[in-house]
Amino acid sequence: MRSLIVIIANPAARSSSAGKIEKASSIINEEGFKTEILLTEKSSHAVDLARAALNKNPHLIIAAGGDGTINEVMNGIAGSQTPLAILPMGTTNVLAKELGIPENIHGAVELAVSNKPKMVSLGRIELVHNTLPITRYFCLMAGIGYDGKAVHDVNLKIKNISGKTAYILSGLKNFLSYTPDELNLTVDGIQHSGYSAIICNASRYGGHMKVAPEPFLYTCIFKGKRRRDLLRYVLGIMRGNHIKSPDVVYLKSSVIEVKGNAHIQIDGDYIGKTPAKITVGKNILRLVY
Repeated sequence: MRSLIVIIANPAARSSSAGKIEKASSIINEEGFKTEILLTEKSSHAVDLARAALNKNPHLIIAAGGDGTINEVMNGIAGSQTPLAILPMGTTNVLAKELGIPENIHGAVELAVSNKPKMVSLGRIELVHNTLPITRYFCLMAGIGYDGKAVHDVNLKIKNISGKTAYILSGLKNFLSYTPDELNLTVDGIQHSGYSAIICNASRYGGHMKVAPEPFLYTCIFKGKRRRDLLRYVLGIMRGNHIKSPDVVYLKSSVIEVKGNAHIQIDGDYIGKTPAKITVGKNILRLVY
């Protein structure tokens, strides 16, 4: 009996199409596996599809889409023995770039079926203000403050048409009206304050820009509140020298508690508002790359 590989695909991903997904399935079949394609229909649907797919004891689950789809599938299978592989089809494919996964279908599928999975740690975020706390894992980053608000305000119609442009437009709109509240952060027991923060579990941000030097949980706190401070931070991230700014706190971390009034995004998707607690999910995902 041939082993099963489940493909969970987001048909709304900008570079995705039924043809590409079927092509990936055909390549997998040629490698001696059988495939099942599951298509998402709404936000967070991939989490439910991934959890249900575990009952079929698949050899592998492939997330076909952007970083948001990967995040959802990852949250559905984290802690299980089933490996996750990636077929990048989204707007920026930051995680694929981080891991060196090819963006062409043949290359990504060949890597998925031939490479052995590695144990990876994930960031774990809990929004603690809700009656029923929200807990999610993230592989790339949690953005708190400015970029959380920018993701919150993204026009989905524009995103479906032009991808990155929607994020740029939302970022510009929020830049012009930037009036953040102060955040209070406790990082491994030490008190800090600032107006935005990025908690990195990977080194890249938004594609090729590097926020952290290595894949580890780093906390980057931006202490300035003026628009010119924000512009300086953005330019610093683009140039890779933001951590040299005297008003940027940069820490290797394991437990981060955030209090204040700010929006949060994880892996490019909006999750909610502070307060929040962030920890490390140690070796909780089997990832193929």
